[in-house]
Amino acid sequence: MPAYQRIAADLRAQITSGELGAGAQLPTEQELADRYDVARQTVRNGLGILVAEGLVVSQRPLGHFVRQREHMVYRPQGETSPQPASPEMDRFCQQILAEGRTPSQTIDVALVAATPDIAQRLAIDVGALVVVRRRIRFINGEPINTNDSHYPHELVKDSEIMSPADILVGANQKLAELGYPQDRVIDEIFFRMPTPEEAQRLDLGPGIPVAIHIATGYMKDGLPVRCTVNVLPGDRHMMVYERSWA
Repeated sequence: MPAYQRIAADLRAQITSGELGAGAQLPTEQELADRYDVARQTVRNGLGILVAEGLVVSQRPLGHFVRQREHMVYRPQGETSPQPASPEMDRFCQQILAEGRTPSQTIDVALVAATPDIAQRLAIDVGALVVVRRRIRFINGEPINTNDSHYPHELVKDSEIMSPADILVGANQKLAELGYPQDRVIDEIFFRMPTPEEAQRLDLGPGIPVAIHIATGYMKDGLPVRCTVNVLPGDRHMMVYERSWA
């Protein structure tokens, strides 16, 4: 095994065994070079493997640290549960506060042309106008996921959905009040590496894959009225489903 791979394997074993815990600082490049009797460039190559795997983060000029993984429990079925009793908290905030952590979010609204993926799911023409409510959600100041909901412009124009503020009754209830209640939702979940835009929005380092959860809401007559795209960094989430045993 080449020396840089041996260095990566040794450090990886220490991380996975817990010998090097979350947030622990690794020995310096010079200390590792002395320990393994190699050049510092060889050490950098080994550390680069761990950074690409998402096990280690580089914090110049301090050094390398074991990545801290404080997962959010993500429940795709949660969007159909009732709104919290306190209007200032949405379901996300309620969940995180119960865990003793501090939630926050940013919301912006834009009028954009439908991409092929969104157009297909909403059964509209490519390039047709859609309203997108973009959220970045944070826990303790760290971006945890993005939540972008797309609506055909004709359905929600001049409504509260167009406002870049939290909707007290929830966007799904507001959509129902506009005459477009959702009867069912199709969930799609797949995994890939992030796009540059996603990495920028979520402040992702190298080697971090994302889960993509797309939820498309339909009325009883089969008309799609909402398509939400959630981007979930793989090192920050644990996905939990609850199913009834029929």
